[in-house]
Amino acid sequence: MSSHRPPDMLHPDGERLSKRMTALGLSSRREADEWIAAGWVKVDGQMAILGQRVKPDARIEVAPAARLQQTQRVTVLLHKPMGIVSGQAEDGHPPALSLIQAQNRWPEDRGPLRFHPGHLRNLAPAGRLDIDSTGLLVLTQDGRVAKQLIGEGSLVEKEYLVRVALRGGGRLPLQELAKLNHGLSLDGVRLKPAKVSWQNEDQLRFVLREGRKRQIRRMCELVGLEVLGLKRVRIGSVVLGRLPVGQWRYLDPHERFA
Repeated sequence: MSSHRPPDMLHPDGERLSKRMTALGLSSRREADEWIAAGWVKVDGQMAILGQRVKPDARIEVAPAARLQQTQRVTVLLHKPMGIVSGQAEDGHPPALSLIQAQNRWPEDRGPLRFHPGHLRNLAPAGRLDIDSTGLLVLTQDGRVAKQLIGEGSLVEKEYLVRVALRGGGRLPLQELAKLNHGLSLDGVRLKPAKVSWQNEDQLRFVLREGRKRQIRRMCELVGLEVLGLKRVRIGSVVLGRLPVGQWRYLDPHERFA
């Protein structure tokens, strides 16, 4: 079949090629479309075209040039300070991306990469921390990393240390701590089970597998707790460690979130 035939003539009942490549873990949807447009993808030995649909048993081949481009995409770990927004600048508050500059790179980052302005192109947060929170924020050019961390069905754990005080004083009752672990709903939707325990007398440790907007703060409100400080210290297997506030490092080649 000629690759110049319209996409709707190429197995119209099949799955969109870019979606199929994403499901197979070959690339993100955007990467797939870029690679197809560049002529780096073949289906059953024929050059693929944008919009093409394929059968479930289609043989998909990706050129080495695409793999090389993929490995050159960077992922950055930032210790986000308070007063910085994760995404686009808001109400005069600068975005996290503004901190990814050579002078803010952690001096102890011994990774093989040298900072290059091209590393800022399409670098976007994979998940968010609200303006009043600090800790580990991931920014990436790699669609596979973004999908792993914030894609639908992601099960990557995020760990937080949360300094709290009970409104009215005293100690949080055990039954309320149990609700934090499982039993609360936000916006009419039941939350997934969490792991919540006391780290010390005024700090809770939260481990979540979801990230609803201001979730921890809203969970605490429901059991009468006021959040005095919130810091994310781990995403999957990657920890914040000794990375100083306001500084960043590259994700090491051997590091994996899951």
